[in-house]
Amino acid sequence: MPEKNRLPREFFMTDALVLAQALLGKIMVHRTPYGTVRGIITETEAYMGVEDKGSHTYMGRRTERTEPMFHIGGTSYVYFIYGMYNCCLLYTSDAAAGEAEIPQAALIRAMEPADEASRKIMEKLRAQKLSRRKKAPEHAGAQSAGIPDKSAKEQPAPDKGAQLPASVRKHLADGPGKLCIAMDITKKDNDVDMAESEDFFLTEGIEVEEAQIEKGRRIGIDYAEEAADYLWRFTLKK
Repeated sequence: MPEKNRLPREFFMTDALVLAQALLGKIMVHRTPYGTVRGIITETEAYMGVEDKGSHTYMGRRTERTEPMFHIGGTSYVYFIYGMYNCCLLYTSDAAAGEAEIPQAALIRAMEPADEASRKIMEKLRAQKLSRRKKAPEHAGAQSAGIPDKSAKEQPAPDKGAQLPASVRKHLADGPGKLCIAMDITKKDNDVDMAESEDFFLTEGIEVEEAQIEKGRRIGIDYAEEAADYLWRFTLKK
């Protein structure tokens, strides 16, 4: 069934600083084997491409890994970090500049369940991941070495009896890695055109005023010299 109010291509055709703020309050939708999961985006970061020392495409770096960042606006870029987590960025394109292949992106850092059905799925997926780590920690090592985790493609339905600690339930998706687990976002969702996909896309959500947006330093890029101090992280105030 087509989703109402999904965001069109034009939404993504701007620079990453504008996109990162515009994403706040929007809803990410992912159709998964466990059901459709919807999350309200509450925190983002902007990465400004070739001139941003914190960006994967600083100085025009173009590799097999970063290739999606050079694709059409609205393309997903899902990458593996720390040998443990996936992170999801949305590529942007500055249409006003009349240029193609501008490798800027907005990182989705945090979100909250958009409805009770999504919350239940997120809780089950987080519980399943915690359980899998305890039983088979070798999966993380295999993935970090670039070996496909076949179990990720053949996952059983989340264990309905899995117990999720209250501390985890309170922070279901407030970090890029936790977000990807809760939304079931994996490498199979890399390089997806989210303006066209029927399974992975964004819709309108709640209205956000400028006064509700808090700015701060981006997280985990201390190596980026002066760029580490740019206030390019945007959080929806509660």
